[in-house]
Amino acid sequence: MKIVVCVKQVPDATAVKRIDPGTNRLDRSGEGALNTTDLNAVEEALRVKEAQGGEVTLLCLGPAKAMESLRKALAMGADRAVLVSDDAAAGSDLVATSHVLAKALEREQADLVFFGQQSGDADGAVLWSAVAERLRRPVVSQVAELTVDGTAVTGKRQTEFGYDVIRAPLPAVVAVSDAINEPRYPSLKGIMGAKSKPQETVSLADVGADASAAGEAGSRTTVLALSPPPAKSGQVRIEDDGTAAEQIVEYLVEKRLI
Repeated sequence: MKIVVCVKQVPDATAVKRIDPGTNRLDRSGEGALNTTDLNAVEEALRVKEAQGGEVTLLCLGPAKAMESLRKALAMGADRAVLVSDDAAAGSDLVATSHVLAKALEREQADLVFFGQQSGDADGAVLWSAVAERLRRPVVSQVAELTVDGTAVTGKRQTEFGYDVIRAPLPAVVAVSDAINEPRYPSLKGIMGAKSKPQETVSLADVGADASAAGEAGSRTTVLALSPPPAKSGQVRIEDDGTAAEQIVEYLVEKRLI
């Protein structure tokens, strides 16, 4: 079985986040890491491979340095990595990103495509749906438990009313939640072995993506302005000079909160 996991490099959790004032986009020049729920998707793909056999390929759209983050997933056990890196793809929104990923997935001809439910830098939680629509494949999202029997996938997901159990024929797209598993830690052997695994960097042309449908040219959303939230009025600042607790109590009593 051929499995592809779509992953994204996001700013490292410890890095200071800033917006580039020139582009109104998130500045990604600092340290990056694989998106957290994408690690759950990689783990689930590896488990399917261990049970069914086959190959796990990582697919990412991003800058050249994103390959550094992909190596962590290779160290977990993925077989190869494909990075679509092209200046013409910079600034791609959901629509443009889904076009590029769909073209790259058509090139890979995967039986099963995994996504993390959402990315930590955007929290859109709809990219997997847009890609599935372009590929004309069934999609199961928010999956917390997955079964693959060779010809179909069965996903169990929690909703506000209980659980849904959805079955879809292969080839299919599956978006997993962080409840599905606990991602494994790369072993020393895996880390050393990741260096020799196939790591391919390709352009938009290589995957058959239209440059006019990628990047800012292919995007359908525009950021008009960004500004900090308005300051709140009525704030009281308490300096701890040894009487902070008493001051807090007095304030709460004044506001009739206690």
